[in-house]
Amino acid sequence: EVQVVESGGGAVQAGGSLRLSCAASGFGVDEYAIGWFRQAPGKEREGVSVIMSDGTTKYADSVKGRFTISNENAKNLVYLHMNNLKPEDTAVYYCAATERVVHALFMLNRGLYDYWGQGTQVTVSS
Repeated sequence: EVQVVESGGGAVQAGGSLRLSCAASGFGVDEYAIGWFRQAPGKEREGVSVIMSDGTTKYADSVKGRFTISNENAKNLVYLHMNNLKPEDTAVYYCAATERVVHALFMLNRGLYDYWGQGTQVTVSS
C-alpha cells in the first residue's frame, strides 16, 4: 500500500527555520514525484515544491530562495527545509506522491497527485 506521512511541523517565530519530513512506504521516493503542498485557513491548497524521480525540483515563487526540497533515498524520506519563515507561511503542510510525470513546470498542480498524507501544522508568528 502506498502511503506518505508528514512530520516536523511546529510553531516558530518569523525568520526561523523548520524541516518537514515525508516518510514514504509502498514505493521508493526515487520512483515517484513527491510534492509539498500547503493550505492556510480559508484558502485553496497550493503547491509549494516538488522533487521528481530524476531529481528535478520546482518551487512556488513565494518560497524560492527560502525553501529547499531534498530526498534521502536510503531512508525513503523527502525533506522540506524551510528558512526565513514568514507569518504568511502559516498553513497545514501536506506531502503527496504521484507516478504521473509531466513537465516540471506543471508538477505543482495538486490534481496530479494520488497519495496524500494527513498534514502537519506550521505556525509562524510575527
